[in-house]
Amino acid sequence: MRILVYEHASGGGFAEEPLPQGVLAEGFAMLRSLVADFRAAGHEVTTLLDSRVAAFSPPLDTQRIVPVSSRQEANEELLNLAASMDATYVIAPETDKGLETLVGSLEHRDAMLLNCPARAIAEVADKAVLHEHLRNLDVPTPDTLLFSARNENAEIKRVVSDKLGFPVVFKPLDGVSCSGLSVVHSEREVTGAVGKLQREPDGKSFVAQKLINGVAASVCIIATSKGARAVSLNRQDVRLRAPSAVSSYNGGLVPFDSPLRREAFAVAEKVVKSFQELKGFVGVDLVLTEAEPVVLEVNPRLTMSYVGLKKVARRNMAQAIVDTVLHQKSPDETQTSGCAYFSKVMVHDVEADAFREACRMSEVVSPPFPVAGDGSACAILLSHGATEKEAITRFGEAKKRFLDIMDGGAQSW
Repeated sequence: MRILVYEHASGGGFAEEPLPQGVLAEGFAMLRSLVADFRAAGHEVTTLLDSRVAAFSPPLDTQRIVPVSSRQEANEELLNLAASMDATYVIAPETDKGLETLVGSLEHRDAMLLNCPARAIAEVADKAVLHEHLRNLDVPTPDTLLFSARNENAEIKRVVSDKLGFPVVFKPLDGVSCSGLSVVHSEREVTGAVGKLQREPDGKSFVAQKLINGVAASVCIIATSKGARAVSLNRQDVRLRAPSAVSSYNGGLVPFDSPLRREAFAVAEKVVKSFQELKGFVGVDLVLTEAEPVVLEVNPRLTMSYVGLKKVARRNMAQAIVDTVLHQKSPDETQTSGCAYFSKVMVHDVEADAFREACRMSEVVSPPFPVAGDGSACAILLSHGATEKEAITRFGEAKKRFLDIMDGGAQSW
């Protein structure tokens, strides 16, 4: 099959704008992992790359790379290329209806898609609507309140204090990857949290949720209209911060050995099955408390956990997506081998020789693209081991080698 893979951050979604380092690193890591699996399954792959990223000749095993220099060019190439492909997969955030709009445009052109339909994306992207759906399903989920920019801060403080109490989490209605998110411990922090949210692409509406203490986790699901199969439970390295700081997603562990694994699988499958149009790869974010898994969000797309899943799964997960979406083949149980641990690593002033040497490291999933104006760059490293401890130990060793390379780079661009 001829497959087009479009990843928003590295593929032109930020063309003519500054490229956010962490988002670029996550995006390229997912792109590279999915492309590698499609190629291993025997498919021909085409992808788009922002010309600033393409200029570095990054490690990407595709038959064809199409460089783009503007968002308009990226959108036109995406639509035109998809028309000539056997299938297309879009990796993009739901923020400001981004993923929904891209998929909807391709659906309008009758492109063959491996994504969830635009209608299904819209159903789960709105956190307030999802919360009501989860409550109706009798699924554990945090108490949630919906607010808009029209609400005065004094009113928000009063309602949150009366109905939720503190601490709470303020987050965008359709945000991803901790963007705009804050943990608020008292009324005096509400104004800062609201101000941060109003700077997001769609700051007109947001939610406040009761903070749930536990382990941040996710479940990878492969779904068809006939059912859903949980593939792996994953731990997430999420750092929640006050409004004055930046909350962040930094990496994770796949799979995660938890006594609540079976319960997490069951509730994630129940949620995904309740949305009959969800198909292919779906991620369910949750918190594992001492008593139960509590569902936070549903991601109708590839998630960063795929990067680790690719390393440990004993089957080709990209082909599993093709089989479930195009052939309605019910997914089988997926066996895994060992553990994969991955995390972001920030560096500065990346030199040409250092970049090229880093690309040759097997542990570097996303190299540190030096495209930021301040000289910063973000890489993502991944290590595999028979156990969680071994994977994390190997990651530490790989990180040291990587940083030594970055310090030793001498040739300028």
